[in-house]
Amino acid sequence: MAAGRDTLGHRAGSAGYRRVTVAMTAAGIATFAQLYAVQAVLPGMADDFSAAASTVALSVSFATAGLAACVLVWSGVADRFGRVGTMSAALAVSTVLGLAAPFAPEIWSLLALRALQGAFLGGVPAVAMAYLAEEIAPAHLSRAAGIFIAGNTVGGMSGRLVAGAVADLGGWRWGVGADSLLALAALAAFLIAVPPARGFVPRPRARGGPPDGGGLLRRLGGAVADPGLLALYAHALLLMGAFVTVYNYLGFRMMDAPFGLSQTLVAFLFAAYLAGTVGSAAVGRAVERFGRHPVLLVCVALMAGGAALLRLPAFSAVAAGLLVLTFFFFAAHTTASAWVGHRARRFARAQAAALYTLAYYLGSSAFGWLGGLVYDTWGWGAVVGYVVALCALALVSGLGLRAGPKAASPERGGAPGEAHGTG
Repeated sequence: MAAGRDTLGHRAGSAGYRRVTVAMTAAGIATFAQLYAVQAVLPGMADDFSAAASTVALSVSFATAGLAACVLVWSGVADRFGRVGTMSAALAVSTVLGLAAPFAPEIWSLLALRALQGAFLGGVPAVAMAYLAEEIAPAHLSRAAGIFIAGNTVGGMSGRLVAGAVADLGGWRWGVGADSLLALAALAAFLIAVPPARGFVPRPRARGGPPDGGGLLRRLGGAVADPGLLALYAHALLLMGAFVTVYNYLGFRMMDAPFGLSQTLVAFLFAAYLAGTVGSAAVGRAVERFGRHPVLLVCVALMAGGAALLRLPAFSAVAAGLLVLTFFFFAAHTTASAWVGHRARRFARAQAAALYTLAYYLGSSAFGWLGGLVYDTWGWGAVVGYVVALCALALVSGLGLRAGPKAASPERGGAPGEAHGTG
């Protein structure tokens, strides 16, 4: 048995724990730098393709929809072939597609490439939390999940900033290409750092396998039978919809009166993602001290408060609101996604993580698009109200987390003495 690792996984401070967190941080950067790269260059794309803003914004929605459509497929692939191999293959193919995207001759070919790229990018978020739950000691899972999601925020921020800065020099195609090169470097770091998986048990291809495995339909059934898991999926759907709505359309708001910012300055608003990095990394300790349920509810409420500040016609208020919203969105997402890994039964853990991811990106695609209709029809004030309403619905859905499973069991993968339902 390796030093620093017991049968429950790598513990914080061990060499294996450090390798896992470095690898998953790199995977998060590679994934999210590419997924949202185009968000910072939408005005340039609109000019190049002579297309409406709502049309070029589909380059974000198509990628997230492609990701959402394939997460369950990736969870099945990962159950059969392993988490590390699945993530490696998904990142390699998605990066190749990202390098091809700048050469798209017209908008519809770009949208097709983005949808396909999103489908392959889904291989990381679909199985990352299941991988961490298998490789990290349960007592340190929330902390490791926070580090992974912090890497996601770094990827999302750096992708937007790199694309925006390079686009100012050479156009949106160079910006998107630069993001793909960043992802290529992150992929190399992932492959070097990731240790061999030790907690993964492959599922047999044939039916009638081990009693704790079963077929895919049985595992999916286990992932939807718990009302608490359904509540966590609802959080992902609603909060991600609110978050993406803000980041999709705040740039248009800030380029209009009374702000009149340039595209370059608007791109630097994405530096607010640093608040998400801090929130993701910090919330694990808060969960360990206060419990998942109260931390999640407070994060959602404060996210709504940050959104409300975006209504004010003062740059300082908008900047503060964006920082607060981003910090508490990622804190809430970290808490909820790690809770899925704790709460799901072992045989359905990958499917539960995939369903959470599916809900997360359906929220991005569907509610993000609906937010654009709200903006086009009623303006920015209505968008703020829409975002606050989505947060309120997430708080209501949190009532489903009060009733936990009747008894914690080893197959749930929780820490000894931990109540999964109440945190």
